Amino acid sequence: MASISHSPLAFAGTSTASDLFRSSSNGVGGVPLRALGKVRLGMRRNVVLAAKLRKVKKHEYPWPEDPDPNVKGGVLTHLSHFKPLKEKPKPVTLPFEKPLVDIEKKIIDVRKMANETGLDFSDQIISLENKYNQALKDLYTNLTPIQRVNIARHPNRPTFLDHVFNITDKFVELHGDRAGYDDPAIVTGIGTIDGRRYMFMGHQKGRNTKENIMRNFGMPTPHGYRKALRMMYYADHHGFPIVTFIDTPGAYADLKSEELGQGEAIAHNLRTMFGLKVPIVSIVMGEGGSGGALAIGCANTLLMLENAVFYVASPEACAAILWKSSKASPKAAEKLKITATELCKLQIADGIIPEPLGGAHADPAWTSQQIKNAINKEMDELHKLDTEALLKHRMMKFRKIGGFQEGIPIDPKKKKNMKPKEQPVYVKTPVVDLEGEVEKVKQQILKAKESSNEPPLVPLTETIKKLRKEVDTEFSEAVKSLGLKERFATLREEFAKVNAQNQLLHPALKAKLDKLREEFNKGLLTAPNYEDLKYKLDMLKELSKAYDLAESNKKAAKLKQEVNKKFSEIMDREDVKEKVVALRVEVENSGVSKFDDLDDSLREKIKELKKELEFEFIDVLKSLGLDVELKAKEPVEQTLPSEVKNKIEELNGEINERIESVINTTDLKDKVELLKLEIAKAGKTPDSAAKNRIVALEQQIKQSLAAAVESSNLKEKHEKLKAEISQTVGSNESLKKDDEDSFSFDASRVVGANRTFG
Repeated sequence: MASISHSPLAFAGTSTASDLFRSSSNGVGGVPLRALGKVRLGMRRNVVLAAKLRKVKKHEYPWPEDPDPNVKGGVLTHLSHFKPLKEKPKPVTLPFEKPLVDIEKKIIDVRKMANETGLDFSDQIISLENKYNQALKDLYTNLTPIQRVNIARHPNRPTFLDHVFNITDKFVELHGDRAGYDDPAIVTGIGTIDGRRYMFMGHQKGRNTKENIMRNFGMPTPHGYRKALRMMYYADHHGFPIVTFIDTPGAYADLKSEELGQGEAIAHNLRTMFGLKVPIVSIVMGEGGSGGALAIGCANTLLMLENAVFYVASPEACAAILWKSSKASPKAAEKLKITATELCKLQIADGIIPEPLGGAHADPAWTSQQIKNAINKEMDELHKLDTEALLKHRMMKFRKIGGFQEGIPIDPKKKKNMKPKEQPVYVKTPVVDLEGEVEKVKQQILKAKESSNEPPLVPLTETIKKLRKEVDTEFSEAVKSLGLKERFATLREEFAKVNAQNQLLHPALKAKLDKLREEFNKGLLTAPNYEDLKYKLDMLKELSKAYDLAESNKKAAKLKQEVNKKFSEIMDREDVKEKVVALRVEVENSGVSKFDDLDDSLREKIKELKKELEFEFIDVLKSLGLDVELKAKEPVEQTLPSEVKNKIEELNGEINERIESVINTTDLKDKVELLKLEIAKAGKTPDSAAKNRIVALEQQIKQSLAAAVESSNLKEKHEKLKAEISQTVGSNESLKKDDEDSFSFDASRVVGANRTFG
């Protein structure tokens, strides 16, 4: 033991040790301290000061001089808490990899069978292996975005330290931010690649549940980002290029992290990285989530592994926000453009590092070698730049993202404005100007009539649209001036709900509507803009009539042309021509000039041919969407006595009164109102669902009307009148049938089906 002894010192009087060492220059009472050892004062005890040096083992740091080559995991495992796993991780099969697992299972079964039986199954095994390799290639060359997300999150995917230990010759991990605890979710350290020193930093996930909990699943706290910031300053000071590895779902967003300044820590890193004077290369090796990834990702070059993803929000979060369900995550992953290929197209990523088929976890060593080659290549390029060019290069990389050009017109379809457009205020047109436009359209219609041409529908349509806007504006002003605006808005909302749910019109709502309409009509005369409204409404009605007439004439001409064409096709058929020619020959051979003078057989032939052609013509008309109504013949009406005619008219009147009384019942009236709403909603081109609803309502109304008529005594009167007509006109069945048609009713006319062609 080594010891150090001093001469004993005697302390006199009441002076203490603190008084003796009060000054290093003056000593005690002006005596220097170094002279105290030489002064011998009177003292009863001796003071001895001793120091002991303990022998310890030489600290093998940073690298041992004689490392053991047999250490599992290599020499570098001495330098980190990151040790090889004692157990090999269990294989994890992703959902889309199940076909590969089935083939792999077949290969294992065949090999087991070969071992048990001793038979040669080499051909089958080779065939299955080829099939497996081809399926693996097809699957991993056509991955969807959500499948790449699942690969990037694979639990067996190599971590940051796995890659670092594979690519570096030596590596020393550095800990702490000097202001708090050491965040294990971010790992930093110095290492060498091919003799060149780098500062490495990256997100570190765990390889099992225990490690993931310890590493917080790769989600850093503010201490982790401040640790990375400290190492950035260190690397910048010593001139070490920086390589960052990104693999995080995002920064840890708990309450404590927010209190400690999570956002400030990330922002400080972003600002600092843009000013570092050393080259920076970032590699996204898994998933790069939002600001948590960008905090160590502001680099000169951003590289991505083939199956890595880089996003501002995870597909699940995006789907929950936009589609209110995380099940839409595949669609969200596709729309977000988060894969390496898409990000390279957008010039956010600068390159893609290939992965083996099956993902990086299929061959981590090969993947690490590809990362090493990419780092060396990019660093060689960046080392050629001086400091000013390097800083400009880093700035321009981010400035060009989402860049814009001025002076280039944009396609209106591509314009998008997050703010809803403000509805332009409609300015009323003066009545004088409207009169001039209407008069001009009238002159055009008159000229078209004189020249037998079709009236110009385009200017007519435009004028009608303008008049409708004017009338709507005038009505709105009238409603506002009468103080009914809020009531109209409330009623409109209630009607919209009823229409959206396809419900019947409630009697209370109908009563509200009638009451509001009556109140509006009474007060309309007192509205300040009543005269303008009435004048514009009259002009609109006049032009609408002209438009409807022109449309109906146009449709009628077109329909007439189609009917004539169909009739000509029938008459030009060979079988019809043969029958007509044969009848004409028979009539000429008979030598009779009048139809009444023909014999009965020839007359019947003519009637049969006429009837046959009539049926074909009826089919043609029905195929054109027309309803054919057979009218009673005039001779039959002439043969009926006036008393019978009066009875028929009375019966028809009673039937109509009965129909009107039935329609006015609440249930049937509601159905009629609903039918009108359905027809209005369906428009001119209703879809199949709307057609089915309209037909169903029409059938219900017809059945209700028929039941109401049959329940009364009208049917008995009808039967009695038929018998009386039969006695009057004799036993001619055809006349009876025509008679019945003369006073029969059709319930379809009640619902306004105005589609008859006679």
